Amino acid sequence: MIMTKVVLNFKTYSEATGAEALKLSRICEEAKDQYDVEIAVAVQAPDIRLISENVSIPVYAQHVDGVGFGGFTGSITAAAVKAAGATGTLINHSERRLRLAEIEASISACRAAGISAIVCTNNVPTTRAAASLKPDYVAVEPPELIGSGIPVSKADPGIVTGSVEAVKRIEPSVGVLCGAGISRGEDLRAALDLGSEGVLLASGIVKAKDQKAALEDLLSGIRR
Repeated sequence: MIMTKVVLNFKTYSEATGAEALKLSRICEEAKDQYDVEIAVAVQAPDIRLISENVSIPVYAQHVDGVGFGGFTGSITAAAVKAAGATGTLINHSERRLRLAEIEASISACRAAGISAIVCTNNVPTTRAAASLKPDYVAVEPPELIGSGIPVSKADPGIVTGSVEAVKRIEPSVGVLCGAGISRGEDLRAALDLGSEGVLLASGIVKAKDQKAALEDLLSGIRR
């Protein structure tokens, strides 16, 4: 049985930067031990080493560029985030969009460095194209629903089921995550029922007044 995967994107929220990022990562680590779930945190590049050295859960970068060593000032390389302790990265988040050739280059860089790649997509055709590049996961997130509190599993479940079907036809080894508007246990349950292997979320947990309670509410969705 595939373990449910939850990826929490810290974005650049003040509630998940520096010391606050470490605090939230520890909350995630504690929750992981209580539920049958894999939890990863996607943190800002300067926080990767701090988090990876202090928690046991996977730490992801929020972006890597498809370049290697050399004259690429300002770029974030897969090799550098791995050296800092990251085991994976997001690619093509709606807030950091890339062209298809750039996505392919970033995935290749991740593969060469030995880290996982989650490619964010916004519809079924984009998901199909991304899956053909063989990342570890695609995360389906209609941008208009991100931060809305309206889960894609309710607003447009066809995007999730269509993406799952498309991925499994093209590259069965690629996992599918559901994103946008996810915040509660019922949202996670619905995403799993639609065929996804987990969720990618952010503000529903990061911006919550009680992050621990919000995370526990979300994870209650995997208990039958």
